[in-house]
Amino acid sequence: MPELPEVHTTIEDLKAHGVVGMTITAVEVYWERTVGGNAEAFTEAVTDRSISGVRRRGKYIIIELDSGAAILAHLRMSGRLYVSEVDAPRSGYERVILFVARPDQSGELRFHVPRKFGRMIWAADPDLAVAHVGIEPLSPAFGASSLATILTGRTRRLKALLLDQTIIAGLGNIYTDEALWDAGLHPSRPAGSLSPEEVDALATAIRAVLTRGITNLGTSLGSGASNFIFPGKEVQAHNQEDLRVFQRTGSPCRRCGTPIQRIIVAQRSTHICPACQRHEG
Repeated sequence: MPELPEVHTTIEDLKAHGVVGMTITAVEVYWERTVGGNAEAFTEAVTDRSISGVRRRGKYIIIELDSGAAILAHLRMSGRLYVSEVDAPRSGYERVILFVARPDQSGELRFHVPRKFGRMIWAADPDLAVAHVGIEPLSPAFGASSLATILTGRTRRLKALLLDQTIIAGLGNIYTDEALWDAGLHPSRPAGSLSPEEVDALATAIRAVLTRGITNLGTSLGSGASNFIFPGKEVQAHNQEDLRVFQRTGSPCRRCGTPIQRIIVAQRSTHICPACQRHEG
């Protein structure tokens, strides 16, 4: 968390605030490890560069610069990246602030990371830097056929494989649990054991839960439900209201009424319906 829908929504929010075309006029780094351990080098590389585009690859936010290089931002567990007015109050969790401006507008691009895990790294070749990331599940290349190729011969547990960013990009704990419930598959199943019908159901479910998450502007969880909120937006992330199994332990399954269970799979907290997602053997 955040996962693909939250990253997608972040990018759309940055675009809506007009960051494309703005110039980075100054940088403040408050936690040097966030930028790779060398705040001076990062600042020098990005200052006075214009933002030429913002896009996503997996869970990475790629802020393209006019130099051909880019800033790669990874939100990790609790990060947020948003545009703020220069005089807006700060929370104390801003690890990096990029001051951005154009002739008619100025602001701050704030990287808010309470747990310090988030990263904002300069990359000379952004595509090379994210070359390890797997297939995009919302791309035309992803479907039952490509998923079958991925799963064939795999003995890893299904959930562990789906969480592997080098195989399929953008899925995390939330949307993996949701997709497996949607497809009626137990997360401990060996990945290569799925029938063609089950592979098709899983591919459809992955695309469906991610699309729903994007439509709902992402999922906001935690105390106060504030780990994915955009300042100034009238409509906030609300996919948490549409979750089928994730963090619904004890609540009735929306398909059959059986209480949702919490188990551990691949060392991750996992939520299933024991009736809809049976695991034989």
